[in-house]
This record gives sequence, structure tokens and C-alpha cells, in this order.
Amino acid sequence: MSMYSRVGRPRPPRRSREYVLWVLMRVTGLALFVLALAHYLIVHFLFDPAQQTATWIIDQRWNQVFWRAFDWTLLMLVLFHGFMGMRTVIGDHVHRPRLRATLLFALAVLGVFLFIIGTLVVFTLPVPGET
Repeated sequence: MSMYSRVGRPRPPRRSREYVLWVLMRVTGLALFVLALAHYLIVHFLFDPAQQTATWIIDQRWNQVFWRAFDWTLLMLVLFHGFMGMRTVIGDHVHRPRLRATLLFALAVLGVFLFIIGTLVVFTLPVPGET
């Protein structure tokens, strides 16, 4: 017998929607670690944080498709990982079925809203020189 006890949810059975979400939570967690570390290193070590104004972000960073895609990917991974985590918390701690369904619906609506707003901000911000 191991000296460590297993806590938390067990791995869901394969070939189920819950298993796919279980795997995606682990993949997005790893991807978030890599992207967030890269973001931190780039923003705080490659460039001087004192010079980073909104104008600098528009002129230097978001003027390139790569950086817009990088920031959008980071944002979407954060949204997915965070909202799937909240889904798990609601499922574990809200025991009244009607309240659980209402909270999960509200969470989904908020997630879709933030996805749309985040995408619009990242991809429709004007590039310098365009009018």
C-alpha cells in the first residue's frame, strides 16, 4: 500500500466526453505553462517593461500576425482551461440538479461571450498605418 492516498476524481472511462475533457485539461495546462512562461520572458526580459504602453503593444507587438495569434492562443487556452475547471468545481460542489444546470448554462454563456469579445479585440485592433 502506498503512503500517498489518491484524492480527487478518478480518470473517467475512455471513449467518453468526460475523458476527452480530462485529457484536454492536462494538455491545455501544459500548453499554458509553456505559453505563459514564453509570454513572461518576452514581455519582462526581452523588452523593457517601462517602455510598454498601449501604443507600444499596437506598434511593436500586435503589428505582426504571429503575436496576435500567440496572444489569442494564450487567451483562448486560459478561457478553456479556466471554464472547464469551473465546470468541474460546479459539478463537484453543487448538488441540486436545477441549480447545477443553471450555473453550467450561465458559465457556458459567459465563456462564449468572452471568446467572442477576446477574438474581436485581438483580431480587429487597427494596425498602425491603416485607416
